[in-house]
Amino acid sequence: MPQLFEELKERDLIKQSTIELDRLKTVLNGEPISVYAGFDPTKPSLHVGHLIPIMILSHMQKAGHRPICIVGGGTAMIGDPSGKDSMREMLTNESIEDNVRGIKKQLSKFIDFSNEKALLVNNYDWLGLENYIDFIRKIGPHFTVNRMLAAECFKIRMEKGLSFLEFNYMILQAYDFYTLFMKYNCLLQIGGDDQWSNIIAGVELIRRIEGKEALGMTNPLLTRSDGKKMGKTEGGAVWLDPELTSPYDYYQFWRNTADSDVVKFMKIYTFMNLDEIAQYSSLSGEELNNAKEILAYEATQIVHGKIEADKARETAKNIFSSGNVVNAPAVKIPADEVIGETVSALCVKAGLFSSKGEAKRMIEQGGLSMNGSKVTDPLMTITGNDIIEDLISLRKGKKIFLNIETD
Repeated sequence: MPQLFEELKERDLIKQSTIELDRLKTVLNGEPISVYAGFDPTKPSLHVGHLIPIMILSHMQKAGHRPICIVGGGTAMIGDPSGKDSMREMLTNESIEDNVRGIKKQLSKFIDFSNEKALLVNNYDWLGLENYIDFIRKIGPHFTVNRMLAAECFKIRMEKGLSFLEFNYMILQAYDFYTLFMKYNCLLQIGGDDQWSNIIAGVELIRRIEGKEALGMTNPLLTRSDGKKMGKTEGGAVWLDPELTSPYDYYQFWRNTADSDVVKFMKIYTFMNLDEIAQYSSLSGEELNNAKEILAYEATQIVHGKIEADKARETAKNIFSSGNVVNAPAVKIPADEVIGETVSALCVKAGLFSSKGEAKRMIEQGGLSMNGSKVTDPLMTITGNDIIEDLISLRKGKKIFLNIETD
């Protein structure tokens, strides 16, 4: 069984480090340390894009290290400008508190927080208590504006207009690392490669104030083979919350992985043995479809549990093997809100498409069927005859099924 450093390298989970890889190997394969990653509660749920640092923390805990997860109730009030071309929406305290609760629950599926094997903290607990004058006098002298403006995380926002509010974010994240270093002897911060500048800021702050060494490590920012950002679909983010993305839709997201991404995603988004994963690297065609089903099942089981993963796999098999739509996902829309609607408007209301324009294009390309018959006119009006036993069955493309229950 490979040691932690070798495991993370083989799974392509290490991009940059503030120390040489030989030293990083010694640290990761050595005595237990505390390591942290931060998750700002800007939404009520995490999405697939957040999973890489979570998986790294889980691997680290299995190797004996102690994860510290910051749910950033304080930094969420500012908003991270990294990689953004506009300022984040300003959230209310109530929205942030609701989001914090949801994210804490999700993190517990991956990391064991019992008996202080891992810590879950909210940076509002220390940032919210700081007096601004005292804080800026204590921390401000350790940062130069020139160096901050040269940071990669600010480049896009500098072109559009960087607010002073966002300019504070790097300092606050650096202070998080300093606080965890002092309070819990946290030696390592991890994050996506877009967090490199912020991580270095924390390492430097600790060195300047305490004269001690802390470490930083980033993971690659992944895109799919089609160039789209990982975790995004035409309908938006793929959420970990089953109320926002159903377990079946989550399963299908992974089942529809491009051939060239299957092995890569098995390494990153599952705990499958590396030797087992290697067996799929030479597969193609129909054989690779079996690997996609394994990827989808393993990824769904991690997030939603075995029962939901079993249901999603069985539903998918029923649909794809026999064209059976009985077990397809369903939405409830009253009959009086269905009859009289155009088919494109109904598809948008049901969540099958994000806009009428998208529905129209799919229909014009011959990609939508209703009750087993191809739809040719996006302006076709739904009548009572289209409701069969209180049901309208829709199929988008070859693989996406949806039932509208009108009862």
